[in-house]
Amino acid sequence: MSSITSKTQQPSATYLVGIDLGTTHSVVAYADLNKELTSDNCQIFEIDQLIAPGEIARKPLLPSFRYHPLPGEVATEDCQLPWSNDSDNSLDPALKTASDQVIIGHWARLLGTKTTGRQVVSAKSWLSHPQIDQNADILPWTGGEDVYKVSPMIASASYLLHIRKSWDYHHPEAQLADQQVSITVPASFDEQARALTVEAARLAGLDNILLLEEPKAVCYDWYARQGDQVDAQLQKLKLLLVCDVGGGTTDLSLIEIQHDDSGKLSLNRIGVGDHLMLGGDNIDLALAHLAEQKINPQAQTKKLSAAQLSQLIEQTRQVKESLLANNAADTAKVTLLGSGSKLIGGSKSAELDKATVHQIALDGFFPISPITEHPKAQRSAIVEFGLPYASDPAITKHVAKFICDHQNGCRSALQLEDQSLAVPDAILFNGGVFNSPLIQNQAMQAFSLWSNDESETSLTLLENHHPDLSVACGAVAYLKARQGAQLKIGGGSARSFYLKVDDSKGSQLVSLLPKGTEEEETLTLKDRDFKLKLNQPVQFTIVSDNSDQVHKPGTVINYDEQNAHLTVLPAMSTVLKASNSSDTESLDQHQSIIVQISARLTEVGTLNIECISRDDKVSGKWQLEFSIRKNSNPESSVHSDHSAVSLPARFDDALNLLNETYGTSNNKPNPKQIKTLRQDLEKAIGKRDQWDSDTLRHLADVFIENSKRRKRSAAHERIWLNLCGYGCRPGFGYELDEWRIEKLWPLFQQGIQFHQETPVWVEWWTFWRRISGGLTSDQQELIYKQIQKFFNPAALRNRKLQTEAKQKSYEDMVKLAATLEHLNTNDKRQLVEWLLKRLEKPAETNTSWWAVARLAARIPFYTSVHNVIDPKEIEKWLPQLLKHDWKKQQHIAFSAVMMSRMSGDRTRDISDQSRTLIIDKLKNSKAPESWIEMVSEVKELDEQETKRVFGEGLPSGLSLIQ
Repeated sequence: MSSITSKTQQPSATYLVGIDLGTTHSVVAYADLNKELTSDNCQIFEIDQLIAPGEIARKPLLPSFRYHPLPGEVATEDCQLPWSNDSDNSLDPALKTASDQVIIGHWARLLGTKTTGRQVVSAKSWLSHPQIDQNADILPWTGGEDVYKVSPMIASASYLLHIRKSWDYHHPEAQLADQQVSITVPASFDEQARALTVEAARLAGLDNILLLEEPKAVCYDWYARQGDQVDAQLQKLKLLLVCDVGGGTTDLSLIEIQHDDSGKLSLNRIGVGDHLMLGGDNIDLALAHLAEQKINPQAQTKKLSAAQLSQLIEQTRQVKESLLANNAADTAKVTLLGSGSKLIGGSKSAELDKATVHQIALDGFFPISPITEHPKAQRSAIVEFGLPYASDPAITKHVAKFICDHQNGCRSALQLEDQSLAVPDAILFNGGVFNSPLIQNQAMQAFSLWSNDESETSLTLLENHHPDLSVACGAVAYLKARQGAQLKIGGGSARSFYLKVDDSKGSQLVSLLPKGTEEEETLTLKDRDFKLKLNQPVQFTIVSDNSDQVHKPGTVINYDEQNAHLTVLPAMSTVLKASNSSDTESLDQHQSIIVQISARLTEVGTLNIECISRDDKVSGKWQLEFSIRKNSNPESSVHSDHSAVSLPARFDDALNLLNETYGTSNNKPNPKQIKTLRQDLEKAIGKRDQWDSDTLRHLADVFIENSKRRKRSAAHERIWLNLCGYGCRPGFGYELDEWRIEKLWPLFQQGIQFHQETPVWVEWWTFWRRISGGLTSDQQELIYKQIQKFFNPAALRNRKLQTEAKQKSYEDMVKLAATLEHLNTNDKRQLVEWLLKRLEKPAETNTSWWAVARLAARIPFYTSVHNVIDPKEIEKWLPQLLKHDWKKQQHIAFSAVMMSRMSGDRTRDISDQSRTLIIDKLKNSKAPESWIEMVSEVKELDEQETKRVFGEGLPSGLSLIQ
């Protein structure tokens, strides 16, 4: 678990420092504590950075770009910064290595326009990406195998480290780590993204920081700049919409404006929007697609590589800024450079005209439409460069939905008693896109149409003259407010938090911390007790809600997983240990203690939860914090004992059957009893394919507890492997699964007892296949090393290996290998090539076609999306599949579908030319329409397709991690 706790700011601080860690650029502002904390006591810190080879300049914006040069590409002396020779032994080794080998800032951004695949962009978006491992070395996303890569965490930390080094160089007497520092994050960031930001700061040597929501920071800055005029400006206003459209996200907040009877002003944030990966980067991407079509007339059949498109985007970003400015030229040119010896001769250019750019940016992203027109509901987001952008680019429609979703708060702020549509009467724009007066005017027109007042002045625009700098300046104003130097914006927690529990009534939510709870206010659920086991892993599922609904702490409501406002947060898990050995000895393994739960929003801005014992046997208090490591996505409750969840009525009968078969009884095992165990269990608790997650895991726990007794007979071992694996599949996604895998992994080293029995080998491989998703990459590599010799085509000429493969069930080893998604791509590629070679012989099992499909799939089941085989390799293999008759061999057709399935990310997708061949053959083969859809468009799998891809269905209640 991460340690995300509030720490007291250094009393010796000389400065208040605000850091806007942005998607496109980062900004630092500061105030001198030795001077009066007035509004003019705020300056921008200019950050040292390379702007050309060997040329350093100080600039107010640090572009959030990294460039990873190849060895020898850039001379060492050309990359020297003022602090380059300073050693810092306290740095994390990964961060130190990452910092030594890269260029950060202005020059890194320029180099990205000229070279493909070596520039890291949008690290902040990756930090909040729910489908990847933020600690995996995956950036630059479009980089080849010869390019040095880092994780989103290290990339984000490297920008903060660069800022820290520059600051410390110019303030040797007041190091940044000793100052009061606030780092801004989108209001829509969930707890994990916030925790990751805190961790990135810690890696950069900034242990004492506060987090601040970016829209709040914008409001703080605007307020600070108004001086004595602020009351007059806000006198007639009641509800402010802050619309912050940055490079990577659109961040929305509602702030209530109030004056009490004495005229005293107060501001309270009453609503925040969902995490919306949509911003200026998306406009750049749309323009790059247009430029691609002009540069590459064959774009419909042969797209540019992801690295080439990335290079093009850096140029369209500059074109956007120039053609959307006042007095812009009529056209601007973008150039795609060649590579290698064709660097100049292979260059291609295209012109983009002002009218087209205006149409895309204005009508595409800021269309003027009624407030009732909301984003189109689509099953999948647009994926480009691995990032899941919002499926509908119309920012104004997202704003309309946000306002409609917060009507209760809007009506209350505007003091409307009827049910008429309530619309904010003031707006404050921020973000780089609003540097363009054209975009700001278009957005203003769109939002003005929504007002209830028919007058043209019904919506008041609060001027923001520096959208690039206001967030950092606002962070300083926030720190001043904490010193009592100006108004502090209220609002507390941006969302409500609930504890998800399961009982006989189904899934329910217990209110922990309502929206609006102020920082450091501790709320204890005094009227709610919980059962909790000590000395065993336990896991809390926390659900957040950013809607208008507010429930008192302890209130129980039904859980509606279809509710779009609810977000299941990453697991909070730990082993809660008794404070001393006597406490431990007083508890047997089935006994729980009674605890109360308290929650608070820390000073840092993260959620803190504690379990407080109310039990006479054990005293203590245990703190729970969000993990910042990639883990499971649990869908269960805190409780470990089956009295707390809904189980079949005759579940105790099932437990008695298991205890009689695998328990501690000294009676001689009854051979008939083990042979009928599965049927007897189904008679007691229903058909096996209808057992839900709670039932499966509780059965599995009994098997795990009695694993030593699986060796009583071959039948005992076979049935144990079958039912325990079935109950644990897919090895993740439910409370305690990580602990279960930890308990089960030693069995692999032990092997099986009845190794002469082929049916036992079948269940052995099936067991590991079913739980493979919960294994680490190292564990999967160990499994693969034990069985890879059987897949090598050379084994077909080795009679001894052939005999062994038959006895150990070669086909089930193939099924197992196919599920090892954490294998490195080299092993996956080798395995696919071996299987395809073997499939040239008719004797090879058709299961190998399924294995090829799983290993070469464009969208994996559980591994991070960066860990897929290069699409160029896929295109080498597809001809072997195309030569078969798919009408007669549909399993081969389905393999082709998985290998060419559309992900929307051109770093993973095959070429359009190859895609056309697959689609044509599928149509001619009368393949199911759903298969054709999977190849031609981004589409989620339905239940039947999921079962076919992954070998068997999943128990209800387990969610897929994609």
